[in-house]
Amino acid sequence: MLENKLGIDNYAQLAREEERISKKKALELFEKGLLENLEAGKFATLQVIHKYLFEDIYDFAGKIRTHNIAKGSFRFAPVMYINAALENIDKMPQSNFDEIIEKYVEMNIAHPFREGNGRSTRIWLDHMLKKEIGKVVDWSKVDKDDYLLAMERSPIKDIEIKHLLKNALTHEIDSRDVYMKGIDHSYYYEGYITFKTEEL
Repeated sequence: MLENKLGIDNYAQLAREEERISKKKALELFEKGLLENLEAGKFATLQVIHKYLFEDIYDFAGKIRTHNIAKGSFRFAPVMYINAALENIDKMPQSNFDEIIEKYVEMNIAHPFREGNGRSTRIWLDHMLKKEIGKVVDWSKVDKDDYLLAMERSPIKDIEIKHLLKNALTHEIDSRDVYMKGIDHSYYYEGYITFKTEEL
């Protein structure tokens, strides 16, 4: 169980409340135009997104994790290298679709937060796509299993995730419905996976 501001000690109940609150906050991000003046593709922008989504739930909202984490046999960036990884990601080019997805893959490997990386990083990705190429992903057109497998393989070969997301691009960048499909699907993709953690 993650320590939380809600005083919840039941995993399923915490997952439900996390979903409800972060969805509400994600919608506020869109409706209030809070991302419009933020620089696309920067970690500082991802921090703003993560803090806004989770500040009512976790003390660590928007803060770089202090634990090493892994999913299955895959270990995300070790804590001691996270800051260097994030600095490198900030410097990566993002002028076209391929470059943007390569940056997204690297941010997934960095996995800078203790929880909520997938949700906040997908909003960050769409913000970057919108600013740079005038498109966003319609996540309702992305198959869950194909996405998870492609992301799992992306650190070695990113052609699958590029193909999958390119086929789901839409010009409806200002559509509330398209945006909310992405938020709704974030839970479908993540499935509240439990990560192995190590206290440092």
